[in-house]
Amino acid sequence: MQAFDRTEGFWSDTYHGHAIAILNHSGRWLVYLDHVLQQRVQFATAEAAVTWLQNKVDRPNGRRQLH
Repeated sequence: MQAFDRTEGFWSDTYHGHAIAILNHSGRWLVYLDHVLQQRVQFATAEAAVTWLQNKVDRPNGRRQLH
């Protein structure tokens, strides 16, 4: 994955074969997974948005991995 610049209002990349993107909209970060806006979530920081997307791809059913 590429590094992203927080000063920009949009960032996109691929992660494990999925298109992921974040968009700053009025100070809140919206997330897109495979070009679909995830309408129920918004984030205060770009880092939190990217982390959520990575976790969503890694655990699509929301299940936590046991170590």
